[in-house]
Amino acid sequence: MAAVEAEKKVEVEEEQEKKEKAGELLFCGGTCWDAIGRRKGSIEGNLVSPTRLRPLLGVNIRFVATGCASCHCVALDMEGRCYTWGRNEKGQLGHGDTLQRDRPTVVSELLKYKVTKAASGRSHTVVVTADGNSLSFGWNKHGQLGSGSVRNEIESSPVRCLVSDVKNTACGADFTVWLSSVEGASILTAGLPQYGQLGHGTDNEYNTKDSSVRLAYEAQPRPKAIASLAGETIVKVACGANHTVAVDSNGFVYTWGFGGYGRLGHREQKDEWSPRRVDVFQRHNVLPPDAVVSAGSVNSACTAAGGQLYMWGKIKTTGDDWMYPKPLMDLSGWNIRCMDSGSMHHFVGADSSCISWGHAQYGELGFGPTGQKSSATPKKVDILEGMHVISVACGSGLSMVIVDRTNAADRLDQLDVYDGKGSGEGSEEPESKPVAKQTTKKGAAKASNNSKKRKKSKDSSDSEDEESDDDDSENGEEQPNGQAEKKSQGGKGSNRGQGKGAAKPVRGRGRPPSANKSSQPPPQAKTGKRGRPRKS
Repeated sequence: MAAVEAEKKVEVEEEQEKKEKAGELLFCGGTCWDAIGRRKGSIEGNLVSPTRLRPLLGVNIRFVATGCASCHCVALDMEGRCYTWGRNEKGQLGHGDTLQRDRPTVVSELLKYKVTKAASGRSHTVVVTADGNSLSFGWNKHGQLGSGSVRNEIESSPVRCLVSDVKNTACGADFTVWLSSVEGASILTAGLPQYGQLGHGTDNEYNTKDSSVRLAYEAQPRPKAIASLAGETIVKVACGANHTVAVDSNGFVYTWGFGGYGRLGHREQKDEWSPRRVDVFQRHNVLPPDAVVSAGSVNSACTAAGGQLYMWGKIKTTGDDWMYPKPLMDLSGWNIRCMDSGSMHHFVGADSSCISWGHAQYGELGFGPTGQKSSATPKKVDILEGMHVISVACGSGLSMVIVDRTNAADRLDQLDVYDGKGSGEGSEEPESKPVAKQTTKKGAAKASNNSKKRKKSKDSSDSEDEESDDDDSENGEEQPNGQAEKKSQGGKGSNRGQGKGAAKPVRGRGRPPSANKSSQPPPQAKTGKRGRPRKS
């Protein structure tokens, strides 16, 4: 009985939310979509303060979505229209093409539906309609669109997901979760099973050929209910890049998927292929019906009894990881209404404040041009102080906030308005400079070598979204990188005799710069150090 009542409570609250809450969308973070998470160094066009977007001025936005691995955004208005913008290399914006959009654009093929919920992965988007159906678009290599087929790797227009009576959805980097009101099948998953993030007790690993040691992971394109949760009613879900956090109607928390950094909260780092209950949230500390749940790339969070926020996983770029849920005392006493986590940053709407913290590169914390770039501890976003935040969403290098216009219209009018860039933007020259620098540095070449080895290993998802984005960008520049690699390897082997030995009398590493340069021949030199012909 208690379970039924709790579920009713949640439904009543959701109904109330539907009735009243909509507002102005504010955006902060990177707008150079093709460069976020890929290009090193500073990037043009970052919006470091919460900024209004010209196409959405005065539009009543009720829901925003992006994902910790996403470089694209989704916004839904009160009429059920769906707007998308950002990176679109795999058709994840749903406009029938792969052209980047700098301005929020209505997905015309969804106009015949009233879209109520949405979620986005690294390169795919899933929406839920008022009549309980779900549609998806974007990259489908691993079956993450849930359409039952992986025949088309890219679906740039919406396709139907094979699920019904859908209440909500969430996306990891390359997988999707649906919550449904079907009894015994309240949670379904599809997509990449590599770390067990689908929760079906397997990672579907196989050898690509009988004679090959190369491993692959069988895509799962048909949404499948998680059997071990058949007896529970899952009411909330959040996805990190490769892990899932779910809450049932009794307030118990389950996590599964990639276990690195303790992001599953089980006091160990092993991957979980099936849902496992988190022991901290039991007895007097089960989650209340209005709890907030969030998952970043490498961490997880939720509010428990008394509204206290707990976090676990990799919380900061330095220091120890939290292997099990611990209360974040900085936010004790705040009434947290909404929260989301990006690749390494967090946004919270609480009382009449907006609070953000974490590691940021593109202004996604919204502290403004004079404020700090990153913050290890939660800090108020001053420009939004006193405003009622309805909803927040964090992506890879970007954040979105919906603010209630009531009592805040004048202050909103004072905020900057962003028009979006023209199409022919971004020269490639700045990108090539850092690459050239790296080839001359032995250490950097070694690091890139190591990172390649790391990518091959199964633990490749340490910082999943960044690495994969780097992968994408490396595809375009494979040749120069490959050459740089060869040079540096040659350099490493032959330096060992002279460099280290010769360096001893000259007190450690303190060599004059000219000597360093001479030990690495310029790229044009046709001969190697030992007279070997060098590949041009």
